[in-house]
Amino acid sequence: MSSSTHIVVDLGFGDAGKGTMVDAIARRCSSPPFVVRHNGGAQAGHNVVTPDGRQHVFSQFGAATFVPGARTLLSKHFLLHPIGLVAEHEHLVSLGVTDALDRLFVDERALVITPFHQAMNRLREAARGPARHGTCGLGIGETVSDSLLAEGEPIRASDLRDSSRLREKLVCVRNRKLRAVEALLPKLSPANPDLALLRNPAAVEVTAQAFEDVGECLTYVTDEGAHGIIKLSRHLIFEGAQGVLLDEWHGFHPHTTWSTTTALNAENMIAEAGRTGPVTRLGVVRAYATRHGQGPFPSESLALTSILRDAHNGDDGWQGHFRCGWFDVPLTRYALACSPTIDALAVTCLDRLAEVPTWYVCDEHEGTPQLRPSPSSWPARSRLQHQEGLTRSLAKLMPRFVRVPNDPEGYLRALRERLQIPIAVASFGPTAEDKRWL
Repeated sequence: MSSSTHIVVDLGFGDAGKGTMVDAIARRCSSPPFVVRHNGGAQAGHNVVTPDGRQHVFSQFGAATFVPGARTLLSKHFLLHPIGLVAEHEHLVSLGVTDALDRLFVDERALVITPFHQAMNRLREAARGPARHGTCGLGIGETVSDSLLAEGEPIRASDLRDSSRLREKLVCVRNRKLRAVEALLPKLSPANPDLALLRNPAAVEVTAQAFEDVGECLTYVTDEGAHGIIKLSRHLIFEGAQGVLLDEWHGFHPHTTWSTTTALNAENMIAEAGRTGPVTRLGVVRAYATRHGQGPFPSESLALTSILRDAHNGDDGWQGHFRCGWFDVPLTRYALACSPTIDALAVTCLDRLAEVPTWYVCDEHEGTPQLRPSPSSWPARSRLQHQEGLTRSLAKLMPRFVRVPNDPEGYLRALRERLQIPIAVASFGPTAEDKRWL
């Protein structure tokens, strides 16, 4: 490709293979691309395997970082986890990628996740008991929620360069979380380590020093600098996090993320920067459905879950069980309606379906009203109520399964006919060499 702009969006509940697609697209570019993280943060787990067998789960660095010269912009919509960034960089160094930080650019307006946000996120989830939302436990929602408060300024990437301001804001965050946790104490164990962290006054100084060390290694960009990267880069790949079915406004509340997971942020950044030229918007789906953690999952199959266990998505951690089901046509149509600019699909994990003798798709949801996105013109509360209603409906419906051809060509044809959208890529494995460009 002589020049290009790609937007990569997950049309499911996450884990569809965005990372492997970003890596594959980058390797087709005529020069190293700039990858822009246009939503979410360190909760991303974008697994990439190189043709020479190296493997890394990208969290904050762009998933094209294995490609020599490929750079990453963490945009103003990204949530930076400084301590997690260090651990990720160390793993990349162990794999021979020693210059990942040199190729990383951070918008100075990006929000920063602190250990206090992360601890409070986990404490809220622990207090919910059986009514868990399915959090990743990394403090995304707490950080975004704080940024919307009138009380105090949120911590942003630029604050990592200002010692006194950073400490003032860290004290403010810790005090706010200490006040908030009081209401949860009857539901929490006194020995909870996250509670101990919040109550430890020394944690502010420890965090400040760690953040300053990271801040000295970062290259910051202003609003103008971010616009320049987006407008002038020869090859640009916008890498999304999580999935459209978890979107803050279109997902099935309350099992959602505090992030715009559709292509909207990327589209807006392209327009703000004045970038011209064609844009390819790729919706990524697995050949079967997955969901990591709580929430309605109409096409779930215990048999598929036992067969298609995922090496990179365990049942431990804050999200809970990794669940598999048949491809859900109505939910994919809904995701496409929520992100209507998608041009084509990339269907991943077709090689895994070979382990299953008979293939089905969920063709219909019986007894459920048609899934419709809430209009953006509605008040916020009305939109959330609409999504809560959809969540209740999904939990009660009966899926209708139909058998489809159990060969890749016939299967992809069945998906095209039902979804009425082109399929641009068929993926038969984790590396770029396993991709078939259609």
